[in-house]
Amino acid sequence: MSGDATRLAELFDRARRAVAFTGAGVSTESGIPDFRSPGGIWDRFDPNEFTYANFIGSLEGRRKYWELGRVTYPVIRAARPNAAHVALVELHGRDRLDCCITQNIDGLHQAAGLPPEKVIELHGNATRARCLACSAAYTRDEVHAWLEAGDAAPTCPACGGIVKPATVLFGEAMPEGAMAEAERRAREADLFVVLGSSLVVYPAAYIPLHAREAGATLVIVNLAPTPLDARADLVIRGRAGQIMSAVLERMDR
Repeated sequence: MSGDATRLAELFDRARRAVAFTGAGVSTESGIPDFRSPGGIWDRFDPNEFTYANFIGSLEGRRKYWELGRVTYPVIRAARPNAAHVALVELHGRDRLDCCITQNIDGLHQAAGLPPEKVIELHGNATRARCLACSAAYTRDEVHAWLEAGDAAPTCPACGGIVKPATVLFGEAMPEGAMAEAERRAREADLFVVLGSSLVVYPAAYIPLHAREAGATLVIVNLAPTPLDARADLVIRGRAGQIMSAVLERMDR
């Protein structure tokens, strides 16, 4: 790992427009379970029940979603940024990071200190919710309090409309603005670093390809192989926090 971390440090030193792309592997280092891995959330809940159509189309669908939310949100709320989040904040402070594109919904990049405008959330944010009828905004803490008080499928106190989490559900259209901005930043990058993503969830997984095709150096840091490893200029097997801490140490020498 030592040589790989040194090489990545050199790439960050030379880069003028570096972009990070973070996935579930970064969140798991803060104690947030990976939905897809063995023992993850989808071993306890059926993902086919948590579609956008089910949520919008039936009261029972919303009840099932919020039952899941009662389990997962307290874990997200209790999580704290880890070494990977902190390293990206440090790189941004040194003008060595243009932005962070993330598949994660936990808001930990912002909690660590990255400016919100520098975080592009492809799958939304679990700490917020809104009414689909009147667009009234609510914090997830407010919604969670309603759930804990016994409201199994909360509706908007202002108008009675459906309250939906600010996350992208299965079958829901991706946020056009975030996807367009992510593709633009990827195509303008000279260094694109994937941290903790299996790169199997599309269309988000196309973003690193946009960067590679536009000429960026592509680096993949992940514990397991990904479908894009063969396209990468550098592949590092390891935990994102450990690798990025080592990168900062080498940049300080």
